[in-house]
Amino acid sequence: MNIAETNLLNKPKALKIAKNLSMHQHSRVDHYYWMNDRSNSDVINYLNEENQYLDAQLADTIGLQEKLFLEMKGRIKEDDESVPYFKDGFYYYTKYIKGGEYPVFCRKKESLEAEEEIILDQNLLAEDCDYFNVSAVGVAPNQNLLAFAQDIIGRRIYSLRFKDLKTGEFLPDEIIEVTGNFVWANDNRTLFYSKQDQDTLRSYQIYKHILGTPQVEDELVYEEKDDTFTTFVSKSKSKQYIFFCSQSTVSSEYRFLDANEPHGHIHLIQKRKRDLEYEVEHFNGHFLILNNHQAINFKLDKAPVDNPAMENWVEIIPHREEVLLEGFEVFKNHLVLEERFNGLSRIQIRNMRNASNHFIEINEETYTIWIGHNPEFDTHILRFGYNSLTTPASTFDYDMESREKYLLKQQEVLGGFDPAEYESKREWAIAKDGTKVPISIVYKKDLFNQNGQNPLLQYAYGSYGFSTDPVFSSSRLSLLDRGFVFAIAHIRGGQEMGRNWYEEGKMLKKINTFLDFIDCSEFLIDSGYTSSDRLYAMGGSAGGLLMGAVMNMRPELYHGIIAAVPFVDVVTTMLDESIPLTTGEFDEWGNPKNKEFYDYMLSYSPYDNIEAKAYPHLLITSGLHDSQVQYWEPTKWAAKLRELKTDDNLLLLYTNMEAGHGGASGRFNSLKELAMEYAFILKLAGIRN
Repeated sequence: MNIAETNLLNKPKALKIAKNLSMHQHSRVDHYYWMNDRSNSDVINYLNEENQYLDAQLADTIGLQEKLFLEMKGRIKEDDESVPYFKDGFYYYTKYIKGGEYPVFCRKKESLEAEEEIILDQNLLAEDCDYFNVSAVGVAPNQNLLAFAQDIIGRRIYSLRFKDLKTGEFLPDEIIEVTGNFVWANDNRTLFYSKQDQDTLRSYQIYKHILGTPQVEDELVYEEKDDTFTTFVSKSKSKQYIFFCSQSTVSSEYRFLDANEPHGHIHLIQKRKRDLEYEVEHFNGHFLILNNHQAINFKLDKAPVDNPAMENWVEIIPHREEVLLEGFEVFKNHLVLEERFNGLSRIQIRNMRNASNHFIEINEETYTIWIGHNPEFDTHILRFGYNSLTTPASTFDYDMESREKYLLKQQEVLGGFDPAEYESKREWAIAKDGTKVPISIVYKKDLFNQNGQNPLLQYAYGSYGFSTDPVFSSSRLSLLDRGFVFAIAHIRGGQEMGRNWYEEGKMLKKINTFLDFIDCSEFLIDSGYTSSDRLYAMGGSAGGLLMGAVMNMRPELYHGIIAAVPFVDVVTTMLDESIPLTTGEFDEWGNPKNKEFYDYMLSYSPYDNIEAKAYPHLLITSGLHDSQVQYWEPTKWAAKLRELKTDDNLLLLYTNMEAGHGGASGRFNSLKELAMEYAFILKLAGIRN
């Protein structure tokens, strides 16, 4: 369908101020560098103009947006609650109340028949906030005190607050401008937390707070000097140790402290080494250490607590060429492994008494399974989660002895959803270099004909070793029920096919990520799933970089693209070590102060490769307070595209002026932004209702 921009409003036109950027005897001129200042009224005015322009261009979809929003909201059970888990004498769970945007944290003592105790109602805390998020809650070991981290801006700068659960009163203690990461010591009055640099937002310090004392008296117990590393705290499942971790993209280093002696000595486990990644759990006088020492797909070792350095590591689970060991959970008599094999997740159960092992059986072609929350140690019951593109999120208890599984709860999808009406499958595209790339696909059976006529939304991420699993979305039904096919391209840069899948899509091999996505697009077209004039692409953050790159490389392949909070000004951002995330990502993208990486980044950076040519219809989303992808990247990208593109296709920029990287807060407010995005591609596909 031929859709062009209307003249309801003049296109926003950004002021051009030449800024010369030089490195390695190479110069670039950036006419929109000035947008890097959210205190500049001209910047805010431009963002408002873009929002007004978007409203005008999508005015004919207002009814559709409202319909989509009500559809998506209508599938959500408003008064819902999670499956309770048992910990330290209480059953803990969260629930939503009808009309509530935010979860309510609750518990019942000793029995599910006991009286409900509301320990934190986010809806009350969020009443006067445009944005609100609680990232973490933690009950003290005595179960009488609650700590929680709240953000009211969206920049992921948190305050820690405390509540007395016996009286219901909030304590005067408040720890401001921190990461939201914390753990309790076992004395019920000492809290360890991580703090970030206020400019770069790199988490680099760990402090100790004693209840009843002011924050200025908190003791700095660890500081990370290497600006490519970040640091955080955690606690062992045994509750015996507090861990202080420093990590970069390619290495990590753990220290530990006896949780019963919060003022005691902090010990090193294994000194950091380049390309050595490890993480630690405690079990029966030993540390269990998941690591990649001479094991690209990771292995599991153990070491004595009193001498845990690498020379004392003893192998428990060996390295396997075809299996990525992603995580583990330890119980009194069982070791549970979270693995990835042939592009799919799986769970292996190992009986430590008789050395037998087995896998939880799955009968779908494409799915996701993961270890759930298992705080109890002395039990033979494993809590795990499962879903697929057609199966809503499900919580199971699994008897590791009898191998029986019990469905405790499946996400209730209102409005008559029947999974039998949908079909999911897995296909394999062949990349130009011969690599097989998996694709997960879902569609509604009676609306699908493999003749190229179905509109298709292709999604991917492809960075940081993050695997994009095929999971269920009730919101996605609004596309499937209108004839859309949805496809996830499991491209290199993720970790779906093992650690090498990640290594082949980063640094000086990043181009593979983009080429894989394009090859998947061509496979979907050649196989009759869609056609180029009905193919849409979507990605966010580093997936937004993917969108910008493929749009520059093969603009004719896509009818429309949604780039959410896109990382598109790669070279300039990675040269600026004063902004969040930069230094910690040199091992993901490379350091452009090195000419080899500078030239390579410059070859694919979406902002630097805009040309005077036709581009697909494009919707860009952004957040003014985004701490991960600064708002000026998508803003500059939109302005430069407006200047150079030769087509009259839609180019829309939406900036949430109250939110950050994750968009609007609340379970329903966020649906309004999704409804806008869906309305955009439905309009392009000629679907008006």
